[in-house]
Amino acid sequence: MKKIKIGVIEDESMTALLIEKSITTLGYSMVFLADNYEEAVENITNKQPDILLIDIFLKGKKDGIELANFVNNTLKIPFIFLTNDSSKDTLERAKKVSPPGYLVKPFTSEELFCSIEICLHNSVKLQESPQVVQPFSKDVIFVKDGTSFVKLYIDEIYYMESDHVYINIYTKTRKVSIRASLNTFYESLDKNIFYRIHRSYVVNINHIQSFNHDHALVNGTKVPILHKYAKGIFERFSIL
Repeated sequence: MKKIKIGVIEDESMTALLIEKSITTLGYSMVFLADNYEEAVENITNKQPDILLIDIFLKGKKDGIELANFVNNTLKIPFIFLTNDSSKDTLERAKKVSPPGYLVKPFTSEELFCSIEICLHNSVKLQESPQVVQPFSKDVIFVKDGTSFVKLYIDEIYYMESDHVYINIYTKTRKVSIRASLNTFYESLDKNIFYRIHRSYVVNINHIQSFNHDHALVNGTKVPILHKYAKGIFERFSIL
């Protein structure tokens, strides 16, 4: 499973250590820790985390709200504000950059987990750029990988797996991971070729080697079938 990459911008060393411990315990990966605007911008640009935890008050002249404004105008990475100041003035300033999340210190690991999960979920739903493009050929699709679109041949795609805020696409030659919702992605696919057999799996029916009510065998891999989809897959094959 691909770990969610988190960048932390926090100027209090003790708080930073507690956040790092919580992130690791919760199963995420902390890819950098910064305590000022300039260092944060460099790390965000180079390491491209999936989500940011930004302390509003940082070392140096620029604060976390200014950093959030930079993020909104460039990389558009979702972020959660961290602060020990719950005053109206700070909240009003923060609202101007539309933070997807806002946590007042001190907070628990459970509160941090809920904020991260909701923030990530909403960020995927709000993506405006297409994740798949159907070109002139019906045999090819392009999927968005970072800032580029990668060509995939339909007949070489075995199955797709939802992995948190990513989709892992398993093909004849490689695995491609894209940041997208499986629900949205599935809607753009040809239903004559791709079939959903589980809330987390979509398979290319041409590569199903065998199946029963519990799983389908796809290129030697057992892919689970959820009960509510089992009837549909049996009906589908009965008319082929």
